[in-house]
Amino acid sequence: MTFEEPCGDNATERMDTVEKALEEVLTAALPQGCITVGVYEAAKSLNVDPDNVVLCLLATDEEDVKDVALQIHFTLIQAFCCENDINILRVNNMRRLAEILEGVKPGGESMDLHCVLVTNPQSSTWKDPALSKLNRFCRDSRGLDQWVPVINLPER
Repeated sequence: MTFEEPCGDNATERMDTVEKALEEVLTAALPQGCITVGVYEAAKSLNVDPDNVVLCLLATDEEDVKDVALQIHFTLIQAFCCENDINILRVNNMRRLAEILEGVKPGGESMDLHCVLVTNPQSSTWKDPALSKLNRFCRDSRGLDQWVPVINLPER
């Protein structure tokens, strides 16, 4: 299956595979403490140790598109990630992302899931087949001049 096939069953299957790979990466990274959540927390983490970040997710819902401040933050984070060779994905469906990341802080307060970083575990470099699929998808997307591909997480 090649990425040059923009429509049809192969493109649908590829997106399903990418969506599942993203879910696998997030569920594997969460118990390892390799998730940074929130625009400001992500910016701090990127500033301190960008070489440790393996993936950046920028998540929005329909109402977030009109939030100018959030879009400015996204632009700055995207520029930093591009400068530091960090793969970026746009994710639609923040409700599903919250389910995957168990998106509630202790005390019942919801988390800012607009920006999520996945980092390497402190002990070693992470070798995950699902992460490799996402990296390949990002690389293929850049080859098609789609620098920040969009993934629509399906409802469960």
